[in-house]
Amino acid sequence: MKSLLLSLLIACSLLSCNNKKENNSAPASKNNTADSVTPSKPERPTVNPYAGVDISPMDMAYFPADYPKLKMSKAISTAPLARIIYSRPHLQGRHIFHEVLKYEEPWRLGANEATELELFSDATIQGKKIKAGRYSIYCIPHKDNWTVAINSSIDTWGLEPDLSKDIARFTVPVSTTNNTLEFFTMVFLKKDAGAELLMAWDDVEVRLPISF
Repeated sequence: MKSLLLSLLIACSLLSCNNKKENNSAPASKNNTADSVTPSKPERPTVNPYAGVDISPMDMAYFPADYPKLKMSKAISTAPLARIIYSRPHLQGRHIFHEVLKYEEPWRLGANEATELELFSDATIQGKKIKAGRYSIYCIPHKDNWTVAINSSIDTWGLEPDLSKDIARFTVPVSTTNNTLEFFTMVFLKKDAGAELLMAWDDVEVRLPISF
């Protein structure tokens, strides 16, 4: 009888040890399952498949300055007078002349598409009447002055303006400043009779007066 009881106790003890081993090993087995592995995130594409990023960004300047913001804040209720749309090349270590532009050769006053001047009302430039409308604008730089031309051809690439479609040309003086602008810049500066269209790059500035 004692022998039988001893055998039962040993069997129970062995079963208890086996159950503990199985319980202790279960979490380790669960941790090794594929479900517990965090999948790596796919790399995001670095190239825009729809349009490349232009190194000469397009910009727009209004007269009055910041007209859309003034309209949104209801600080102004009248229509704008003018705006200019152009792409802004930058020097990238070069000098404006001989390395970027050449004297006596037409320049689109920017990069890419022909620069566009839109007049929302009739204007007067150096005594010449210019009707409201959309125009391309370019220049022919000379050493002491620039010829600025307003042209009726729009929505074109700016490298070769159609000179036969010029509707007016103006001669404006060139000034040299202490500034060095990396990006070509065009803005309207308010004047008593209207505005000046400032064209500035590197240390060169040209101002075209416009009356409304």
